[in-house]
Amino acid sequence: MKNLFLIFFLLLAISNYSQAKKIKILSTQQATADEEKYPGATILIGKVKMEHEGATLDCQRALLYKKENIFKALGEVVIEQGDSIIQYSDFAIYNGDTKKAKSWGNVEINDKEMKLTTDTLHFDRVNQLLYYPNGGTIRDKKNTLKSIKGTYFLKDKKFTAKSKVTVVNPENNLESDHLDYYTNSNLAYLYGPSTVTNLKDSTKIYSERGFYDTNTDISYFVKNAKLFLKERTILADSLYYDKRKGFASATNRIKVIDTLQKMVTKGNYAELYEKKDSLFIINKAVAISVLDKDSMYVAGDKILLTGKPEKRIVRIFRNVKIFKSDLQGKCDSIHTSQTTGLTRMFSNPVLWSGKSQITGDSIQFITDKKTNKLDSLRVLQNAFMIQKDSLSDDDYNQIKGRNIYGKFQENDLRTMLVKGNAESLYYNRNDESQLLETITKEIASDIEFTLENNEIIQTKYFKKSEGKTFPPSEFPSEEKKFKGFIWREDEQPKTVEDIFIKDKTTNITSPEKNNSAVKKAKNQFLKETVKRQDLKKSVKLKPSLKSKKIK
Repeated sequence: MKNLFLIFFLLLAISNYSQAKKIKILSTQQATADEEKYPGATILIGKVKMEHEGATLDCQRALLYKKENIFKALGEVVIEQGDSIIQYSDFAIYNGDTKKAKSWGNVEINDKEMKLTTDTLHFDRVNQLLYYPNGGTIRDKKNTLKSIKGTYFLKDKKFTAKSKVTVVNPENNLESDHLDYYTNSNLAYLYGPSTVTNLKDSTKIYSERGFYDTNTDISYFVKNAKLFLKERTILADSLYYDKRKGFASATNRIKVIDTLQKMVTKGNYAELYEKKDSLFIINKAVAISVLDKDSMYVAGDKILLTGKPEKRIVRIFRNVKIFKSDLQGKCDSIHTSQTTGLTRMFSNPVLWSGKSQITGDSIQFITDKKTNKLDSLRVLQNAFMIQKDSLSDDDYNQIKGRNIYGKFQENDLRTMLVKGNAESLYYNRNDESQLLETITKEIASDIEFTLENNEIIQTKYFKKSEGKTFPPSEFPSEEKKFKGFIWREDEQPKTVEDIFIKDKTTNITSPEKNNSAVKKAKNQFLKETVKRQDLKKSVKLKPSLKSKKIK
């Protein structure tokens, strides 16, 4: 008996549950049937209103299939779900068993945050999401979003939009292949190739993953990030950009391209201040100047660029090394002015050109501002040029004077003038046998010599005061090196990779660790990424909302 009562109550509960899921007709002006034309359907005409589990549907005409629990509506269709959304369309189909609706024809949907218009819309009430497959437009208080495909999650107020997505407001235009957009916060999270264009100054940001705050104009990108400014393009693994403050922070594999000055700056951490026309780069920082088919690399612990392009100042601090195929250098710091074309090397500077080493208290380059080619060289105070003898490790050709002035042709050093108290020491070898024949020591007011392929081919002495040539066996060993002689070949960068070898340990840490705005943006993006992964596990982003076909 107990079992019979249990079965009875179970059947009653199932019956009540089944009845609770049935579509209810609340009102209509006329109800009829036409089994030949609409088998199994109740035809409802005039001010039709139905209800199903908290949602109502109003229309002018409808077909109700009680057995299938399906409702087909046409003419001024209005679907309401409590106070959360209200939807308008020309036609709709609603399945009471699956709680899914399909609407088409001038579809419009509104909630507190946005307005959506499309031609066809699917509504999944179980998962509380809307989906349009053939183009839709979403408008909120801040932006207008358009895309070919889109899913709106009612609970999170989030759109997942795909294929030719645009988010437009009076200030910016965002284009993407795939993004998530929140109508309550106006945040866009990007998961495909995306570009944000500022409509006032045409500044552009590109990335394939990241997020963009349309309220504050703050973006944080983490894949193939690129920032396009008027004179510069910045590429990096990750990029933070605050458009209103004109501040950008880039991390890892950074490349800053200056199209006007034909210069590329690289490093692993950078900060840009647009309003101050200032940029600094650290962590394997290097500035590369394009010189015809050759390039000059200048590396240091920190590179700082300030000023507008035509008046830009480039400063490179500590452990500075220079590499060009035919010219290398080293110093503690370097200063370049785009206004004058003057580059100055500070603190124990040294240059290597071919087999020659050049040192002095100060070394300066002058670049032609129009052609961007090297024009001249100055070695000021205690100028010293050393060239190792081709066949001996202990013998060195030497030129010493107050100053040295050099001239470049097509970026190659061609002439050098040693001016003031000039001294020279040469090891003279037979052209054919290369045997050492004599050693010549000269003193003159000035010495000028011509170079070809970084080799001295001609020497001129001015106001020569004294000089002497010795047989090798009679040359005094104490005179083999001039006062102040230092051979620094072991410091010379022989390849581009050598310019990053540090001579001493430095501790320049990334300011990003202390930048709260950058840290906040990064955490915000990471939080959304985790949230999105959890969402994927619980619901598909492309739900199938097709109702049962009614014959």
